[in-house]
Amino acid sequence: MSTWLPPAAPAPEPPAPPPASPEPSRARRLLGPLFVAGLTIVKFAAKLKGLLLLLPKLKLLTTSASMLVSVAAYAVFWGWRFAVGFVALLFVHEMGHVIQMKREGVTVSGMLFVPFLGAAVGARSMGGNALAEAKIGLAGPVVGTLATAALIPFADARGSDFLHALAFTGFFLNLFNLVPVVPLDGGRAMAAMAPWMWIAGFAAMLGFFVLFPNPILVLILLLGGMETWRRWRTRKQGMEGNAAYYRVKPAHRLAVAVVYVALIAVCAVGMDLTFVDRTNAF
Repeated sequence: MSTWLPPAAPAPEPPAPPPASPEPSRARRLLGPLFVAGLTIVKFAAKLKGLLLLLPKLKLLTTSASMLVSVAAYAVFWGWRFAVGFVALLFVHEMGHVIQMKREGVTVSGMLFVPFLGAAVGARSMGGNALAEAKIGLAGPVVGTLATAALIPFADARGSDFLHALAFTGFFLNLFNLVPVVPLDGGRAMAAMAPWMWIAGFAAMLGFFVLFPNPILVLILLLGGMETWRRWRTRKQGMEGNAAYYRVKPAHRLAVAVVYVALIAVCAVGMDLTFVDRTNAF
């Protein structure tokens, strides 16, 4: 006996695979993370600027409180002794700016320490002309370098690698601040010497970033680029942009140049004298 069976239904065809997305280029793979990091830093810089403007009104963000936060942050990586010494050198550096600001009649609103970014002094101006701005800018490295140099005799007398390493870091801190890019101290000095050096300094910093990528360099490049563009855009609107602001006597320009070059030389020699091999470091 035979049994009739209906014909089997044809098997459904498998769905077509989705079109393969083109593989991103090497440039896009490299620039993608940098774009995200840059966007994050821009947002952080905007918040930092807001904090500096609100500093006089915020009781919790006092100088001492932000110093303690910085000490705690640095201590995680370098130990509390080095953290205290490093923040103390930062404080002395910033006090150099504060002293000169008061001499120039600039009202100081406060000092804020930001872990791994240094410190900043709140003020609405940098003096009434480029010479005053240069004096304020160089006062920090001058006082900071003198304080750092004062550590060398104690380090030599005790044979302390710790003090040598701290002095080395202090010299490097002041030398780095002399890079001719606003808003670094070297950029402030260029206001009285040769403002066109801002472009050269920016290009040098950009090249250094390409060789040694670092989020802090991204922040400096962003702030430097925005500040340089602001000054160029407002060059006919007064304040830091007008011709009178940058009118400096040759003798004063020479004095600023001498101090600037001398600071670079002293910091470079100081770093050489206090260098500690990492294999023998504390």
